Amino acid sequence: MTLKFAGIRRKTEFSPNHVVNDLLIINQTGDALKALGAEVTMYDEGMITPETMKEKLIFSMAQGPLGSHTLSKIEQRGAFIINSPRAVMNCYRINMVKLLPRAGIPFPRSVIVSTDSDVDARQAGFTTSKLWIKRGDVHAVHKEDVTLANTDEEELNLLKEFHQRDIKEAILQEHLDGDTVKFYAVRESDLFHWYYLNGVYHTKFDEKNLCDLASASAEALHLYVYGGDAIIGRDGSVTIIDINDWPSFAPVRERASQHIAHLIYRKAKEHVD
Repeated sequence: MTLKFAGIRRKTEFSPNHVVNDLLIINQTGDALKALGAEVTMYDEGMITPETMKEKLIFSMAQGPLGSHTLSKIEQRGAFIINSPRAVMNCYRINMVKLLPRAGIPFPRSVIVSTDSDVDARQAGFTTSKLWIKRGDVHAVHKEDVTLANTDEEELNLLKEFHQRDIKEAILQEHLDGDTVKFYAVRESDLFHWYYLNGVYHTKFDEKNLCDLASASAEALHLYVYGGDAIIGRDGSVTIIDINDWPSFAPVRERASQHIAHLIYRKAKEHVD
């Protein structure tokens, strides 16, 4: 039996600085599924509706609230979806900052605040005014959506700017000193790739610990195709600071598309059987 898939391309507004790379990884995944004998029809995130989507097997990079809610309705009809819309919405920061610490993942102190409130960092439990201000819903759409503020005034100005853009909630997150590493992975495969996003100290650390924490984070969020960022402290500690649903995999795209396609094909076949 030929498996018939729908592939959902991410809306470009949710691919800041990665429009081409995001398009390439999902297209190459579709090509790899075709090479496995599947039929693949591609859709754009902004165009899908429960009425027009007839396929029951779906691989999706949709990330926006509307696309995720649409796919949730389709999933409720019995469709198979990787990554599931539930997993995607778990990556919205207002959800992620609760789920990862609850799962025992080392994660920076984070507080959810309303963007129309006058927030005092000290009252929120922070001991320094140097904080990351991050929009609470989807990942960054504009460069200001994830900004390091050095003063109380900068924090309040950023929150007001979010509010003017109709972003209701934001995350105040402690700044951790260390090296930032970026990683990409596919569950139930041996693909795990990391590199220094900015390396100052290049402190030695346990790479297996990074891999294990990334895997545990993905499991807590119910992700199969994922990436993220971590801080390596000067003592070699690993702290997860962000998890992304289906990133671009740009440094390892060819290899990743094969692993993703094989995972999707295998899981879909299990679902059908």
